[in-house]
Amino acid sequence: MDIKKAEFLTSSSVPTQCPDPDRPEYAFIGRSNVGKSSLINMICNKSALAKTSSTPGKTQLINHFTINDTWYLVDLPGYGYAKVSKTQRKSFKLLIENYLRHRSNLMCLFVLVDSRHKPQNADLEFMRQMGEWGIPFVIVLTKLDKLKASEKEINIANYKKALLEEWEELPQIFVTSAKKGEGRDEILHFIDQVSQQW
Repeated sequence: MDIKKAEFLTSSSVPTQCPDPDRPEYAFIGRSNVGKSSLINMICNKSALAKTSSTPGKTQLINHFTINDTWYLVDLPGYGYAKVSKTQRKSFKLLIENYLRHRSNLMCLFVLVDSRHKPQNADLEFMRQMGEWGIPFVIVLTKLDKLKASEKEINIANYKKALLEEWEELPQIFVTSAKKGEGRDEILHFIDQVSQQW
């Protein structure tokens, strides 16, 4: 897939404000500081499309981007740690849940995890919840450029092992580096294939 046009469309504080579900939609989510905005910018080949920040929890709304006028890319607030109050964290959780469970055109959720760390409970619990809700998702390992080749293989194996303790079948796993552009073609090809079911 060749991205010729990628534009910010709108931010929504509640799912009912989201654009009409008139085209396939792909949402990106992960714990705070996982490199989500950088990955979105890399995928869309547009350096300032999604706003990056060194402050965890910067994304606080449902952000819609329109890609090639044919599908939506969605930047969701992170789950887990963020420099916000407990009340705000609770409202983020509710916002995410309402979006994920009721967005009829959501084709797939991209769950981002930091490849440098061993499997984190917050990530595994979130994936478990997606399974219970029946929401299709794939895993995106980020920041691969910060690992040695040997560490990369070990960490990927650790993730698969942790997941197989609960899952009979592994979700698809993409390995990415926003800095080096790694994983971009694979993700766009996947989106292209899934959109054909629309």
